[in-house]
Amino acid sequence: MHVFLHLIQAMSIFIVVAYLYCKSPWFKPLTTESLSSKDKIYLYFFFSAISIMGTYMGLPVQDAIANTRAIGPVLAGLIGGPLLGTAVGFTSGLHRFSYGGFSAFSCGLSTTIEGTMAGIVHLYLIKKHRSESIFDPRIAFAVAFVGEVIHMAITPVFSRPYADAVELVKVVAIPMTVSCSVGAALFVSIIRDQKNTYDRIAAVSSGKAFQIAQRSLNILSRGINQQTATDLAKIIHEETGVGAVAITDKEKVMAFIGCGSDHHLPGSFIASPLTKQAIYENKVIFIDGIDNQYVCPLSETCPLNSVLVVPLQIDDEVIGTIKLYEPRNTRFLNINKSLGEGITNLLSNQLLISRYQMQKNLLLRSELKLLQAQVNPHFLFNSLNTIISILRNDAARARDLLIHLSMFLRNNIKRVNDISTLEEELDQVKSYLKIEKARFEERLAIEMNIDPNLLKQKLPTFTLQPLVENAIKHGISNMLEGGTVRINAYRLNGSTFIEIEDDAGAFQGEIGNGGLGIKIVDKRIKALFGNDFGTVLSCVPSELTKVTINVPMEAS
Repeated sequence: MHVFLHLIQAMSIFIVVAYLYCKSPWFKPLTTESLSSKDKIYLYFFFSAISIMGTYMGLPVQDAIANTRAIGPVLAGLIGGPLLGTAVGFTSGLHRFSYGGFSAFSCGLSTTIEGTMAGIVHLYLIKKHRSESIFDPRIAFAVAFVGEVIHMAITPVFSRPYADAVELVKVVAIPMTVSCSVGAALFVSIIRDQKNTYDRIAAVSSGKAFQIAQRSLNILSRGINQQTATDLAKIIHEETGVGAVAITDKEKVMAFIGCGSDHHLPGSFIASPLTKQAIYENKVIFIDGIDNQYVCPLSETCPLNSVLVVPLQIDDEVIGTIKLYEPRNTRFLNINKSLGEGITNLLSNQLLISRYQMQKNLLLRSELKLLQAQVNPHFLFNSLNTIISILRNDAARARDLLIHLSMFLRNNIKRVNDISTLEEELDQVKSYLKIEKARFEERLAIEMNIDPNLLKQKLPTFTLQPLVENAIKHGISNMLEGGTVRINAYRLNGSTFIEIEDDAGAFQGEIGNGGLGIKIVDKRIKALFGNDFGTVLSCVPSELTKVTINVPMEAS
């Protein structure tokens, strides 16, 4: 009983060590899915120290030592695998061998075997896709129990005199087996509970970061300015619950929400040396309010006591900072520190995407202007020639055509918005077709079949005009007997479809791609509604060329 109580005391010390270890930075590698070589080196020294300490705290019994040494190699093998388990077992076994005594060799050998055996269990669990069981206290108990049984079996085999070894096993077998098994299980249980805490914190942090990213997506699409910065600071303040949130550019405070807002004023120049340091050195600065106090440069009565300053950057260029504050008597939580850094990284990526999208939209607008510049002079030249020829015989009709031409050109100039309705697009096309009909006379027929419920359907501006012009310029104009241009609009399976077709079937090129006009229309639809929508071109030579526009019905 004396041996058992002594080993229970030694085991209790290990439990305290386990608790302290889980609160230290050394524990962090165990929160990840895999261990790096550097992590395993740390664990080697830690568990070797645990095992050697078990020997030192042992109780001398019949020229041997009753101890809890096996806890170290068993845990090392379970957590890090056979190499780590064997290394820790061999190191602590060698240390035990140096102690001497008639059981020195058998104790050193069994300690090494226990570490290797635990490592093999680790490999088995990984192979069976049961890696979560590595931190199961029942597994740790069973491995340590079996290891100590093997230890007790080896001791009489390799220790002499044999009778003394048998007597030793009778005394220490139960105390060592129970204390090592229970100790290993409790040690793993503490590690598992701390890992679960880390996982819960990470889940909460990820959930909040996702919520902030989701709520700020539309805001950041408008770029970063004083208004969007204020909206963003409000969201971060609501989701994190910190005392205050500030957003700055490289020179001024763009937004400040929370405690201290009476003197931390948006629009004022950055006064904090910490913020300037974070910008110029591009590094995260944290003042925890315990070891270091945040000193407000603006007011001696400022309630803020701790601060996290994270640089906000795009393409490795710092464009400002996001700052989280806590007031006096409020501890700055580690979850908010991690969350603040994660939020800033997410927002930096969102700003980068927004900048890319803005540049993409500018490119599309430039392509659209180029297309309009190509269409209008050519169309204007042909229209004026047509009107001149009609003027000789029918002045009234010529006057009507001039009115339509004027309306067409005026609408082209006035249409500066990116979005228009199907009704507006059709009005523009009708003016265009009125003039083209006068030009081609009986060679051009027009058919329209438009669902009246679709007239408010949203479309990118200048969608139909280039497609109708393609049908006439590259289709009907090449037919001696003329042909028909058809415009159909209908709904199907939750989408709106608009078809522009001619019966020339004269398209030359890759089906589904089309010319410049079709490509630009397709890009602009995809930019507005997503890649599931756009244009599709199909052609039956000498019979039909059709461009089908697909946009979401929800956009009506």
